[in-house]
Formats: sequence, C-alpha cells, structure tokens
Amino acid sequence: MALSKMWVFTYVELESLLWHVTSCVFTVETVGERNSTALSFNLLFDSREKEGSFAHLPAPQVSEWRDPHPSRMQMPQGNPLLLSYTLQELLARDTVQVELIPEKKGLFLKHVEYEVSSQRFRSSVYRRYNDFVVFHEMLLQKFPYRMVPALPPKRVLGADREFIEARRRALRRFINLVARHPPFSEDVALRLFLSFSGPDVQNKLKESAQCVGDEFMSCKLAPRAKDFLPADIQTQFAVSRELIRNIYNSFHKLRDRAERIASRAIDNAADLLIFGKELSALGSDTTPLPSWATLHSSTWGSLKQALKGLSVEFALLADKAAQQGKQEENDVVEKLNLFLDLLQSYKDLCERHEKGVLHKHQRALHKYSLMKRQMMSATVQSREPDSVEQLESRIVEENAIQTMELRGYFSLYCLHQEMQLVHVYLPLTSHILGAFVNSQIQGHKEMSKVWNDLKPKLNCLFAGPSGSPTPPRLPQDGVSPR
Repeated sequence: MALSKMWVFTYVELESLLWHVTSCVFTVETVGERNSTALSFNLLFDSREKEGSFAHLPAPQVSEWRDPHPSRMQMPQGNPLLLSYTLQELLARDTVQVELIPEKKGLFLKHVEYEVSSQRFRSSVYRRYNDFVVFHEMLLQKFPYRMVPALPPKRVLGADREFIEARRRALRRFINLVARHPPFSEDVALRLFLSFSGPDVQNKLKESAQCVGDEFMSCKLAPRAKDFLPADIQTQFAVSRELIRNIYNSFHKLRDRAERIASRAIDNAADLLIFGKELSALGSDTTPLPSWATLHSSTWGSLKQALKGLSVEFALLADKAAQQGKQEENDVVEKLNLFLDLLQSYKDLCERHEKGVLHKHQRALHKYSLMKRQMMSATVQSREPDSVEQLESRIVEENAIQTMELRGYFSLYCLHQEMQLVHVYLPLTSHILGAFVNSQIQGHKEMSKVWNDLKPKLNCLFAGPSGSPTPPRLPQDGVSPR
C-alpha cells in the first residue's frame, strides 16, 4: 500500500495496523521485513511530527517482539558466543537408527521406506526419502546460518541393493548429526520428524514452519551479535575455513584407506572360504588312481581324507575375517564418514555466508547508492520529487541495508559457534583410531587361534612310515635337494 494513501486512516487504525505488522512474521525472501516495516512506521511518525501533522498525538510505541520459543538457543552464562559442550554431551542427546523396510509399498510406483527409531523420544516411525527432503528444506529455511548436513542423492532410475544400503547409512548419519546439534535438537521440526506417526508428515512439517521466521528473527541475541564478536572475526573466519579445508582433505584420504582395508578383509574372507572349499573338493575326488602310480601306497587316500576336514577351519577363518571387515566398516569407516559429513556441512555454510548474506548486502548497498545519486541529481536540477514516495523508498533501502548488516554479523556469530562444534567433534578421531586398533588386535587374535588349531591337523598330512609327523624340507635358493 502506498504511503500517500495511508494518511486517510485514523490514528487508532494506524496503531492497530502497526500492531499487526510488528506482531506477525512474514515468510518471504527478505525475512527481516518485520523489523523493517516497524522501523518504517516509526520514521514516518518522526518525520510527520517534525512537520506538525501529528503534534497533538503521541507516537505509538512498538512493543518488543517476544520469542515464541523461549527455551531455544539457551546459552551458558558469560559470553553467549562461547559454547561449553563436550563430545559425550552431544552424543548423549540422541541416537537414531535408520533401518530399511524389506517390502516395497505402492501399487504402481515402488519406493523404499525406512524405519526411524529415536532413543530420546522413544519413538519408531516410518519415513520415505522425500520426507527427509522436506525436513532438510525446513532446516535450511529456519536455520540458514547453521551447519545443515547434506542429504544423499536421489537416484532416478531403479536403485540396486548397494546404492540403497549406502543411502540408508548416509540418512542415518544425517539424522544423527541433526539430532545432536544444539539448536536443531530443540526445534519442533525435529520432534515432528522423529515422533509424528500420522499419515502426512510432510504437510505437518510445512504447517509448523508457517508464520515462523528463521533463527535471526527468533534469537533474542541476533540484533546484538556484533557486540559479542571478536575484533578480528574476519581473520578468524578465513583461518578457520582454511583449517577445515585441510582437515577435510586429510580425513577424506583416511576414509578412502580405511575403506580399502575393510574391503580387503571382506575379500580375504571370500578367498579363504573358496580356498577351503577347493581343499574339500580335492579330498572328495573319487577318481581312481592306477596301481602303477600309487605303487600300492595309501598316501593319497590318507591325504584326501585329511583334506576333507580342512574346509571347516577355513570357513571359520573366513567368518572371522568377514566379521573384522564389517566391524571396521561400522566403527571406523562410518565414523569417518560422519565426521566428513560434518566438515562438509561447515564448508557449505561458509559458501552460503559468502554467496548469500554478503551478496545480498552488496546488492542492497549498490541499489541504495543508485537511489542516492538519483536524489542528488533531482536536487541539483531543482526538481521537487514526491516527498512521501521518496521517503518511503529511502526508508525501505536503509532498513534493508541495516537488516543485511545485522544478518551479516549474526551469520558470523553462528559461524563462530559452528566452528566450535566442529572442534567438539575432533576427539572423535581418538574413538576412530581406538576402534581401528581394537578391531585389528581382536581380528588377528581370533584368526591366530584358528590357525593354531589348524596346524596339528596338517601334521597328519606328512606322517611317515612309523606314523610320526615328518614334514618335508622345502628347497632353498631355488636348488632342489638330491
């Protein structure tokens, strides 16, 4: 509504309109319109008071907007910028399991469904991949300045079993990182996603986001974020970003090697199993040997009888190797992937900060400078522009710049805290290394026991005429013994 048409309203109507504008949060691209609109009215009243239009009326006071979720983002005493969480405290917030439902539902289009179980809410619900997508969009909408982990890609064509399992693991990492993130864990969207068992969770999530602004509008500290930032915050941001990039590259290489180690253990299990089966097949061969070849000796028959029983030990060895590979996939590779997902979400947040807040701020400044030049040109040429429309344009542009500046500082405020959360997760490295060492020790110990149990059974393969074991001497240096 043009400002020139608003002066026909009575003061009571203006005051009522002002109240509704300042108490309702609009879900539009410029989420700071609530503060901008309220400030616009105050500036207009101030300008009209100077002109004497409302000299006999007191300027209406805008009541302070209150957070509908007072428990959100409660900070420790002291500097609210500093977090005091430990890794154990974050891990204890919740543990969420994501399991694949065996059957595919749907009459014509088949889809994969997951059972999502939360320890914190003691709930078990069924979710589709699209439900995760909507939940992810709600998090980005409400927390644009926080580390929102990325979702695994959606495959258009038919997905094979390996892809479905990899996506299930990625979804489990995503929901656990979200469930343990301090601001996310207190949001109503997470509670709905993990505990709502109704037929349409997507609409329920979207309804919960209606008339609710993002974290900048709900956090009481957002307008004062600049006061808590260190003076060299930009330098710290650049250094932290470079540090995360280096850590990510190193952990990416560690993850690749850990995957190869676990894969080799599983391949070793398959080879041991086939090796044992071939020995058993050799011992079960019923092809008769001619008497002139055996020279009336029973050595081959005894050897075949001994080979039959070796498949049991080799099957046990294969089982131990497979267990070690699976354990390293779950305890080492998956934890490395979890930490990589966290680091990637911080890198994505840095890009959103630069391409989002800073870009919008620069765009608003450019637009404001153009408007200033136009106003100066009109003054030099002694033209009388429409004062109300000019005032309206100036107020909107100045408020947009002010909002962008506040959002920029709040974005740096959140980046500083998210970097602290990354450092809280760094001790996970010792957990990963401990799991890897324990897996190697336990795996080699169990396989060593099986190999030692297998050794006495090999002695009977080399029994001499007296029945005592006489293993043959192997040739050395390529020279055959005489």
